[in-house]
Amino acid sequence: MIRRLIVSYVLLVAVALAAFTVPVAFTLTAQLRGDTEESVRREATTMALLLGDGDEPARQALARMAGAYADETPGTVEVVAADGRSAMPPLPLPAHPDDPAFGAALARGRTTVDWGSRLVWGPELVVTVPVYARREALDEDDDDDEEAETVAAPPPAPADRIVGAVRVRYETADLSDRLWRIWGFRAILAIGVLAVAAGLGAIVARLLTRPLRQLNDMASRFGDGDLTARSPVTGPQETQTLARTLNQGAERLDTLVASQRIFVADASHQLRTPLTALRLSLDNIADGVDDEFVREDVDQATAEVVRMSRLVSGLLVLARAEAKVSAPEPLALRELVEERLKVWRPAADERGVTILLTGAADGPPPVLAGPGNLDQVLDNVLSNALEVSPDGGTITVRVGTGGPEEAVLEVLDEGPGMSAAEQARAFDRFWRGQGLTGRSGSGLGLAIVKQLVTDDGGGVALRDAPGGGLCVRIRLRTAADAPRWITP
Repeated sequence: MIRRLIVSYVLLVAVALAAFTVPVAFTLTAQLRGDTEESVRREATTMALLLGDGDEPARQALARMAGAYADETPGTVEVVAADGRSAMPPLPLPAHPDDPAFGAALARGRTTVDWGSRLVWGPELVVTVPVYARREALDEDDDDDEEAETVAAPPPAPADRIVGAVRVRYETADLSDRLWRIWGFRAILAIGVLAVAAGLGAIVARLLTRPLRQLNDMASRFGDGDLTARSPVTGPQETQTLARTLNQGAERLDTLVASQRIFVADASHQLRTPLTALRLSLDNIADGVDDEFVREDVDQATAEVVRMSRLVSGLLVLARAEAKVSAPEPLALRELVEERLKVWRPAADERGVTILLTGAADGPPPVLAGPGNLDQVLDNVLSNALEVSPDGGTITVRVGTGGPEEAVLEVLDEGPGMSAAEQARAFDRFWRGQGLTGRSGSGLGLAIVKQLVTDDGGGVALRDAPGGGLCVRIRLRTAADAPRWITP
């Protein structure tokens, strides 16, 4: 959204700049072209008037003027007589006297202007004007004729008789440089304005979208399970209303979930006592009964009571984990793993299962975890691994580092593993996989693992083990990044 706002703002400024600068640039270009054409036309007309005097001093003055014009300006002067083939001394004959522009000036008295291109202009501007004989010159010629011939005098010559043509070639290199300066300056100015507009647009866009980013942050934290997340009530009236509504909904949901957790914790705690008493009663009954069928029923009832006790214990642990009653503290991961493996090795030895601990002897840096959280995590993961491992199999526990601020704990078994669909559901509550002994357990083990690890700022994932089986990969944050994670 920020990018769209910036692009929209920059486009708006670009349109405004184009609407203002482009017409001005075109106007200046047209003005430059018109002023140059008018100046060259005026110079050519002046030379034509001077040449129209018809006397030798005027022609000499024209020659001097043409030389000075060639020296002071990027232009040259060409002159041709009325017949279109003769020179008018002292100026030489042009290289192309039969040029159509000369023909139009001599035959029809047309002044022609040729810029050499329809786009802007070509390499040179060519202005061709006709030269008319001035009336004084014509009158002197008539007087001379009357004195020379008194018998048959011809009719007086018209005052608009064309006696030649003057063409000025003006190179447009300087005009092109000025044109580039006109457009280049405005292009650089436009780029600078657009850059400033982009910077201001980014600032304005971030200010406008800040309330939305705060709402998105709240929604992300809420989706991650942090029901205490709230959004500041800032920004326009619409976002303030939305923030209040979301905060109120989050408050109600947090209250309902807290009530549910309290109920689950209380119910689990209250159920543990009667279940324990029921199991003791069943054990006493089993000790005093000799009937094989009755004993079988009692054993089955005892097994169900044990499963129920595990389920209640799991619910109690999960409720406590969701309540986040403990703050993380630094723990030596490898030492804790070694302690838990000592507890589980006797159970593994009964089935001939080997538990291997790999990794560096010194282990990763201390990790952050709540009191007792890692113990429960390891117990649940090792319990699942031992359940699915075949007799004589191997459970591999790896302890290492996954980055400068991350420790990794992996537990690999040689069981049947899980499909992709099963791995996706493995962390759901009350979902039970198919172990070697059938569907067993409460279905809360991996859910508890995920809850505890997530509460401590880590993560857990399932993947296929390299040699078959399942790999449980647990990522834990190290104590080095504690200031970034622990909220006071």
